[in-house]
Amino acid sequence: MNNSYHDSTKHTYFSVRSSSHYLDWSKMPIPFKIYPDTFSFKKLSLKNIHDRFIYLIGGVTAKKVYPGVEYYLRTVPSAGALYPIEIYFQARGVDGFEDGIYHFSPAQNGVRLLYRLKENEGIEYHFFDKREIEGFIFLFSAVYYRSSWKYSNRAFRYTLLDCGHVLGALEAGSYLYNHAYFIIYNFDKKVLNEKFGFKNQEFFLSAAKVGTPRSKKVKFFDLDLEFVDPTLNFQKNEMIEKSYINTLELNGCKIEYRFNKFNFNKDRFYETIINRRSIREFLKEPIKKEEFESIYNTLIQPITSDCDEEINIYYFINRVKDMEKGVYKNHKILKRGDFSSKAKFLCLEQALGGDSAVTFFLTSNKNNY
Repeated sequence: MNNSYHDSTKHTYFSVRSSSHYLDWSKMPIPFKIYPDTFSFKKLSLKNIHDRFIYLIGGVTAKKVYPGVEYYLRTVPSAGALYPIEIYFQARGVDGFEDGIYHFSPAQNGVRLLYRLKENEGIEYHFFDKREIEGFIFLFSAVYYRSSWKYSNRAFRYTLLDCGHVLGALEAGSYLYNHAYFIIYNFDKKVLNEKFGFKNQEFFLSAAKVGTPRSKKVKFFDLDLEFVDPTLNFQKNEMIEKSYINTLELNGCKIEYRFNKFNFNKDRFYETIINRRSIREFLKEPIKKEEFESIYNTLIQPITSDCDEEINIYYFINRVKDMEKGVYKNHKILKRGDFSSKAKFLCLEQALGGDSAVTFFLTSNKNNY
């Protein structure tokens, strides 16, 4: 990808103070894509392990009501609580599911069967490895207007961020239920966008295989799904659509085969996912060095995928017992001192960045956006 989008949408001291963008509440997009009742519906049950796994990837956990607006809290965070990511999946040989292609509807806590698979059919055809997967193949798309309504041209960044949250939820669910998973970025997104009837209002960002490959390979099949409006108020953004096209070709990918080595109490881990909330403020109290080390060691665990990117971890130690205050990179101190005010400034002057015990900044190159 060329870097024009990244460079033209990065924040500066002046950009955060001079934006003329405002929220037009009459153009607010709906937060859920709802397929019509002509598609067969299956309600998810948390008593069923496969249903529970799907629910944990993006299900609704609570609802908050304010004057004129409702917010649905989910198992994953989202920038501005706008939730631009839609979840599709193929099930093959999974108890409780017909072999087919589904859409997960968090609003209805269920899934819609969009297409029943016939012999030799499957979306595996659009991946490098065309062998049948016994289990799930997830496809994650972005309805970018849900984010651009608020964040304008920068919205593509937020859709990528939110997709990362959903992939993290899939990783967490896979850990809970001992599933092997493999995240995929390099697949035929353009063709699948057409076959799912997205009409440029929605586009696939990533995928994940959660299952076991069979020896048999699938063949081409003619999937042609109808368009379903995911926002009801769509407004086109040419910069975002052009930038997405520029991301379709990945270069210099390194496959990561290693799995994480988490060692959490799974009952508590499940409750943590269900009760997850976005923080509003910190108490400015220190954490123990051991707690920081646990967080850091979790951050550096490998993520199994077909295009692993090097991540550099910078962090500001503000309040950690037995650790020197300062700016660190990959566990090495770069500069000593109290930089909590600088951390706040870098977080768009939000107090959270300076009031925390530690604030992390994750960086990578901008080639494979």
